[in-house]
Amino acid sequence: MIDRAQEVLKISNLDISISMGKEKIHAIRGLDLILRKGETVALVGESGSGKSITMKAVMGILPEGSIINKGSIILKDGEKEIDILKQSPSYLRTNIVGKRIAMIFQDPMTSLNPTMTIGGQLKAAILAHAKLSKDEVFEKSVTLLREVGITEPERRLKQYPHEFSGGMRQRIVIAMALSSDPEILICDEPTTALDVTIQDKILDLIISLQQKRELSVIYITHDLGVVAKTSDYVNVMYAGRIIECGTIVDIFYDPRHPYTWGLLSAIPDVGDSHTELYSIPGTPPVLTKEPVGDAFAKRNPYALNIDFKKEAPLFKISNSHYAATWLLDERAKPVSRPKELEERIQRMRMEAAVYVNE
Repeated sequence: MIDRAQEVLKISNLDISISMGKEKIHAIRGLDLILRKGETVALVGESGSGKSITMKAVMGILPEGSIINKGSIILKDGEKEIDILKQSPSYLRTNIVGKRIAMIFQDPMTSLNPTMTIGGQLKAAILAHAKLSKDEVFEKSVTLLREVGITEPERRLKQYPHEFSGGMRQRIVIAMALSSDPEILICDEPTTALDVTIQDKILDLIISLQQKRELSVIYITHDLGVVAKTSDYVNVMYAGRIIECGTIVDIFYDPRHPYTWGLLSAIPDVGDSHTELYSIPGTPPVLTKEPVGDAFAKRNPYALNIDFKKEAPLFKISNSHYAATWLLDERAKPVSRPKELEERIQRMRMEAAVYVNE
């Protein structure tokens, strides 16, 4: 049995700036996140919200000019704790990246070398963290390709990336990520570059591998459809900060932050053909200057006066659910979610009930 109470990764008060010439972007602003064994956590938000930078910090591959202002990223192994932010690049390459934490990127062609055979690339991935004989490497490569659903693996090892479809290339990237048997798998928009008919198959594959290998998984995505299919917990990010977090049920059936309302409202809904697709007004702020008050205030139709002066703390809604909005302050007047969103939530509940009963 998987001990789902066991923490494997804990990010505490992470704060990162990125120096770009004369300007400095405050990319991550006091972020907390916990990943437990066997669970799936999603980081959701628009482009530029800080999702990928957070996970690059976990992998120790932050871009040039990154400045870690404060915080910790603790990788746990029983009683032993390793703060990734305090380790040297060579230690991370040898002991952490690829070995204990692996990452799948959104475009498989950026992860595969077009001039090398698939077998050569799998061999390099395997030997990066293990000393195996030529025959052992071959057998492991064949096993990995079979595990990710690629037929005739012995023949496929001799082929090049351009001889595979996008979905098959992503399967190969997944095989490479699993080559050193990591405990944590980070999926950065793993289906974005794929045909819609292939996306579900790749997600099903990752879910199956997670269960088989007892992996802990983090998804970086803007697609709430991916989140609904895969995740246990959801962290909604905006302007470098988590502004709502909770279980999948909390976020989809009882969202409390207006930004989360906007994200849910923007999902195409086949059950409602009469409503125009919603889009959140305005654009995310550029964090070269510290936002005054709530970074979402200018785009928020429900903003209070205090939103333009002071950033909201994370208010506790339940033991699993928190949201950073002044609407939850006991002094604020009650505000209802948009009628269209309430109707959508009811449809989602009904669809889920039918699915469970089946």
